Amino acid sequence: MKTTTEQLYQLFTQYPVISTDTRKIAPGSLFFALKGDKFDANTFAARAVEAGAAYAVIDTPEYATGEKFLLVDDVLTALQELARYHRKQLRLPVIGLTGTNGKTTTKELINAVLSQKFKTLATQGNLNNHIGVPLTILTIDNSHEMAVIEMGANHQKEIALLCSIVQPTHGLITNVGKAHLEGFGGVEGVKKGKGELYDYLAQAESRVAFVNSDDATLLEMQKARVLNDVVYYGKNSNSDNLVSGKLVENSPYLTLKWHDKASSSYNVKSQLTGSYNLDNILTAICIGRYFGLSSDEIDQGIEAYQPKNNRSQITKTATNTLICDFYNANPSSMFVAIENMDKVQADHKVMILGDMFEMGAESAVEHTAVIQKSMAANVDERIFIGKDFSSQQTEVDNTNFINTTFYMTAEDAMIGLKENPITNATILIKGSRGMALERLVALF
Repeated sequence: MKTTTEQLYQLFTQYPVISTDTRKIAPGSLFFALKGDKFDANTFAARAVEAGAAYAVIDTPEYATGEKFLLVDDVLTALQELARYHRKQLRLPVIGLTGTNGKTTTKELINAVLSQKFKTLATQGNLNNHIGVPLTILTIDNSHEMAVIEMGANHQKEIALLCSIVQPTHGLITNVGKAHLEGFGGVEGVKKGKGELYDYLAQAESRVAFVNSDDATLLEMQKARVLNDVVYYGKNSNSDNLVSGKLVENSPYLTLKWHDKASSSYNVKSQLTGSYNLDNILTAICIGRYFGLSSDEIDQGIEAYQPKNNRSQITKTATNTLICDFYNANPSSMFVAIENMDKVQADHKVMILGDMFEMGAESAVEHTAVIQKSMAANVDERIFIGKDFSSQQTEVDNTNFINTTFYMTAEDAMIGLKENPITNATILIKGSRGMALERLVALF
């Protein structure tokens, strides 16, 4: 006999911890036997119960060998349905966010600000997909006053699915750019996929969208839908913005001045680098103001946030300053990182850029564009790593390749950098996660 969502939820109220890894079983938890490309956790269900799980949720009948094994049609669907059911029981503001770049940093900044006043739960790390989002929703309990949920996608319809689970009362899209082009089917596909969040918010009058008024694409997407409650923010001091702000320093940490409609200006120092993070900070300030936080509470949240996970993270070594931004990369994020390095004030500037993945048919064009962009930037040395960058070397006017090196692999780059060490420099390291550019850090 199959276990229903309602029956699962009754058990969840008694055992409110979810486990999906038999190596990390929490005693008294519910174990969900998820399938992957190379494993079937149904085969580990008995081990999970032996390790202390109260019940194991499985979808292969042969492993249902006792009352502690709960059979469902599909374990992943059961997990998502359980999270959806749990969300419906909760009565609190839930902010859902997506976008091409800056999702995690923006989520962390919003959490840092709102936590000054509310008990806030936010997505841990980058658990922002069809598995991570339901797991996050299932950690919300009645003690929480606010939740901030990050939603990622590399295909259309994924944000729609995640919204049906998260059921955000408030939402925002950080931006729409060139990422996962292969999965989305081009830039218009990215726009449509990210716009699924606005589609969800448009379904009810009580849902609020936070929109960056400087972003023409977001404004176009917003105005194409009937969004009943829109809160604007941005760099321009127009009357529609709840919050406006501008950079006053970027060397390399950002200091900004901000104000709202009713207040005088406030200066706040952050521990973030990269002028592109101004929008992310303004988003958090706007949301803090919307939910009634004082300027002091907002500033304390911004100032306390320390970037991690190699996203715009500054690391100082004995001889160099590293801007570690190699968690991921796409053409949009590459361009703003290059533009930021162009503006950074330093005696010696070096850019180390690694291949961008999931570009599909656009890969050659986009890697060439990044090379051209970097050649025009005010930096002293450029290093490109990966077969995609290397294959486009001949497509760019190589008469400009002064102090520029191409390496086919990260291993080749490590050998080259050991032979020609870089010292007394500010160094940007950026590339897709699969390039594993963190291996270079020890060389500086």
